[in-house]
Formats: sequence, structure tokens, C-alpha cells
Amino acid sequence: MTSTVSDFGLSCGSLPAGARNAITDVPGIRVGHCTLRNGDTNTGVTAILPHGGNLFRTKVTAASHVINGFGKTTGLAQVQELGTIETPILLTNTLSVGTCATALIRDAIRQNPDIGRTTGTVNPVVGECNDGPLNDIQALAISEQHALAALADAHEGEVEQGNVGAGTGMTCFGFKGGIGSASRRIALGGGHHLGVLVLSNFGRPGDLVLPDGRRPDPGQPAGDERGSVMIVLATDVPLEHRQLERVARRAGAGIARLGSFWGHGSGDIAIAFSTGNLVDHDESRDLVPLLALNEARIDILFRAAAEATHEAVLNSMLSAEALTGRAGKHRASLADWLRDRQC
Repeated sequence: MTSTVSDFGLSCGSLPAGARNAITDVPGIRVGHCTLRNGDTNTGVTAILPHGGNLFRTKVTAASHVINGFGKTTGLAQVQELGTIETPILLTNTLSVGTCATALIRDAIRQNPDIGRTTGTVNPVVGECNDGPLNDIQALAISEQHALAALADAHEGEVEQGNVGAGTGMTCFGFKGGIGSASRRIALGGGHHLGVLVLSNFGRPGDLVLPDGRRPDPGQPAGDERGSVMIVLATDVPLEHRQLERVARRAGAGIARLGSFWGHGSGDIAIAFSTGNLVDHDESRDLVPLLALNEARIDILFRAAAEATHEAVLNSMLSAEALTGRAGKHRASLADWLRDRQC
């Protein structure tokens, strides 16, 4: 049974959530999954599409922020240099980044046969976390077809959370982690949203702090903080690259509220994009107009990023069912822990 923060009377901040309380509250955002569950194989791919059109031809403004860089993402150097994203964002396990990048490249070439011929090459964006404890990561089970299946599954509406897609084999604070999402409504210029989707696989067992102050015990050895978290932030507020990087940085505040100190072995990375400013690949004008947020109003986006990230991680854990994975390794469900204490 899928559960979220609201089911347990918990609250992550003061801003109102969107109608779905998910990244898809930002108009046009699509999310899809491909899930692999078979014996020791517990992994998958999650796709986030900023819009339903040709992203190479109509890019979104973007930025990224590395909270702690123990990660193996691809595409972030160009995102930071040019300030745009031109493919869907794929999330997967650490050893499948290359496979997913190739799938994105093939899909972009299919839509744009001029790539690498009469126009530039394409920059695939892929993020990862290590699901090795619960998944036989050495099996390299993810194929290009699985990545394409996640893209094909992408749709607007409710976001499936927990043990799904890239989140299938993930661990968070010693409990079962996975995919989680949340959103906040932004009262700017008629109403906007900021949404977050996370792939949660971080946190030292025993360090998790719930919004009500409780510290759940996952029954796992404490050890070191390691694992990683990928945070994707989306908004329809028009922001330019520098503003998006500032917003992405505030995702770290949401992670800290959970009890994480961003340990040496954890790859904690945020990617932020805005659908409010689109960039035409074939633009011919010398000067182009840019709509951007008044910097004096940006605090509400900082608050939204921290609150939605905080809640998205908790939703990833509360939506995840207990799982026994590779070599009998077990991860308990945070929702089960909370239910046991409601009785």
C-alpha cells in the first residue's frame, strides 16, 4: 500500500502543495518508469521529460548543483556551461549510466537526423545511485530498450513512487528508499509551481529525523553515510541559469532537515530546470528576449525547494514496501515502522 507524508500526519514546511503533490504539478512535465524485478535483479530506469515535444530543438533553461560529488552522472558539465537541457533526464543505477546515455543519444538522433552531421552533437543527461546492496549491479541488467521503455511510459498526471523504476533497489537511512515526489504552489504572477522528484539512496542508518522529531530505527548497522541522492527540481517560474543554480542549491537544505550531513561516500546532486524560458536550437536572431524572476522575490522558491525536497524523500521511503533483495539482504519499510507505532 502506497503511503505519503500526509497519511501519517507529518508536515514538511508551510507552503501549500500542488494538486498532485508531485513534479507533474508543473504543466507539461512527464514521468515514466521501467522496473526490473527478478530474483537478485532489483533495478530500473526513471525518465523525466520537461515537455512532450522535441527537447533538442526546444531546450529548457537549466542548472545543476553538486552538494557532494561522489557520483557518476553524465551531461552536467554542458548544463552548467550552456544553461540548458536538451534531452529527457534519465535516472538509473551507477553502472548503467553509459547504457542510458546511449539510448538518449539514439532517441535524439531518431528525432533529429542532423545531429552530428549538419548541427551539433547532443548532450544526454543521466543521473545515478548505487543499488548494489539489493540489486546484482554487476549483471548490467539495464539495456537501451529498458531506457526507451521508461521514455515511452512517461506521462502527465500522478507519479508512481517507491519501489519503481530507478528506485527499485535503493536504500535510504537504512530503510527501503526509491522514487519520491512533492510540489509547492508559488504565488507569483498569477500562480506557479515548483516540483521535485528524488531518487533516494543515502543517509546513515539511525540518523533519520522525522518532522515530529522521532528517530526511526531501521535495524541496520550504522556504518558510514554513503549511497547518493539525485534531486530533480522543475518549475514554470521563468528563471535564468544563475537563478536556477541558486534554487538547486537549496535542495541541500531539504536533505539536511532529514538528518544527513552529506557524507564522503554519498553523491548528492541536484538538477533544476524551468519550463518558463525555452531556448530554440535553430534561433536566428542576434538578440533574444528573456523573461526572468525579480531577484527580490526568489526567497519563496528557495523555501519551496527545501520543503519539497524534504517531503519528496520522505514520500520515497513511505511509498516503498519492504524488500528482500540480492543475497537475502533486507530493507524494512518506514511506513511499516510508523504503522506499528500507531497501534
